[in-house]
Amino acid sequence: MTDTAAVPVVAATPAADALRTPLALPGPTLAEVEAARAIVSAVAEVTPLQSSRHLGAMLGAPVFLKTENLQRTGSYKIRGAYHRMSKLSDEERARGVVAASAGNHAQGVAFAAGELGIRATIFMPVGVALPKLQATRHYGAEVVLVGDTFDESRRAAQQHAAETGAVFIPPFDHPDVIAGQGTLALELLDQVPDLQTVVVPIGGGGLAAGVATVLKQRAALEGRSIRVIGVQAANAAAYPPSLAAGEPTAVAVTPTIADGIAVAKPGALNFAIIRETVDEVVTVDDDDIARAMLVLLERAKLVVEPAGAVGVAAIMTGRIAPEGTTVVILSGGNIDPLVMERVISHGLAASERYLKLRIPLPDRPGQLARTSEIVAAQNANVVEVLHTRHGSGLQISQVELELHIETRGPEHAEQVMSALREAGYDPRRTL
Repeated sequence: MTDTAAVPVVAATPAADALRTPLALPGPTLAEVEAARAIVSAVAEVTPLQSSRHLGAMLGAPVFLKTENLQRTGSYKIRGAYHRMSKLSDEERARGVVAASAGNHAQGVAFAAGELGIRATIFMPVGVALPKLQATRHYGAEVVLVGDTFDESRRAAQQHAAETGAVFIPPFDHPDVIAGQGTLALELLDQVPDLQTVVVPIGGGGLAAGVATVLKQRAALEGRSIRVIGVQAANAAAYPPSLAAGEPTAVAVTPTIADGIAVAKPGALNFAIIRETVDEVVTVDDDDIARAMLVLLERAKLVVEPAGAVGVAAIMTGRIAPEGTTVVILSGGNIDPLVMERVISHGLAASERYLKLRIPLPDRPGQLARTSEIVAAQNANVVEVLHTRHGSGLQISQVELELHIETRGPEHAEQVMSALREAGYDPRRTL
C-alpha cells in the first residue's frame, strides 16, 4: 500500500459540515426511492454483502463489499433503467426506447425492455467488447454500431430518438434513473444498519447521486452522520474540477481501463445532488485499479470490472481515512476476458510480482545457465526468456538477456536483483 495520496483530491462538500433535512436536498425523496424499490425489486436482486478482513486491516476499520458485480446483467444499471422505463406511458412504450452505451447501461436497458415488452434499440461504439455486444443482443435489443466513442454513439441515439419518436433512456441524468440507483442504498441500510462510510464509483454520477441522497436523508432522520466518498478514475475525473468551479465542467478524457466511468462531464442533476451530499471525491490511476482487481480476484474471489474496483483501489492507496464501518460498492463485473487477462498481467507488474529484466551478458557459453541458476536459487520462477545479440547499447562482445520472472512481491523482486548484482551482472528493470 502506498502513502502518496492520503490527502483527498478535492475538498469536502457542504455535506461534511452539517446534516441537512431530507427536504433540503435536490434529489429524490426517501418516499420516492422506497416506491422505486417496490418497482425495481421485480427484476433486481438484493446482492450479497461480503466482509473483507484484508481491506479492513489496510483501512483500520471494518470493510464490507456490496457485490453489484453479481447483479442481474452484471451491474447496478438495471435498477435505474427498469425504474425509468416502468414510468413510461402506454403511448411511449409503443414508440420504443433507445439508448447509447458501451456496456452496462446497454445491458440494463435491453433487459428491462424485454421484461416490460418494449422494443429497444441500443447504439454502441464500433469497437465495443464482443461479450458486451453479444449480451445486449441476447437480451433482445437491436444493436446499432456507430462511431468510435461513446459520445458519437450517444449523438446517433439522440438523432434516432428525434427521427423515430423513440424515448431516449439516459444513463444517469434523470430523476427516475437516480431514484432507481438509490434503491441500492436502502439495501445497504438494511444489511449494515450501523454503516458510517460508503465508498461509491462516480462516472456521470447517477449511482453516487442516488446512494448519497438516500443515505444523507436517513442520517438526518436518525440524528447521525454517514460519510459518502466518491471515487473517479484519474484519466476521467470531471467531478473535482466541477466541484471547484461550482458547475458541471467538461474535462479531456484520456484512455483508462475504467471505461465504465469515463465520462467527460457530470450530469446537471447528478452534479447538483453530489455537490450537496457527497463529502469528498478522490481519484485513482490505472495501476491502482489493476492492483485492486487483482486483490478482489485473489482475496475475495470476485470478478470486478475496472470501474467497479475503484473504491477498493482508493482504500489500498490510502486515499480514504478510516471512519467507522465502511461499505465499498463494487458497481459491476462486466469485463472482456481478453481485457481481464491484460489487467491481471498489469496488476501483477504494478504489484512487483511480475518482474521484467534486461541483463547485458558476455558473449560466451554458460551465461544463460548461470543467470538462470541465480534466479532459481532465490526461489523465483522464470516464465519467459529472450536472448539477443541486437540490443541497443550493447558492445560487440555482449549479448542481452531479457527475463520475465514471477516473484512474491517488491521485497522478493529486490532480492532477485541483488543476487544478480552480487554475481557481477547489471540487471535493469523494464516495463
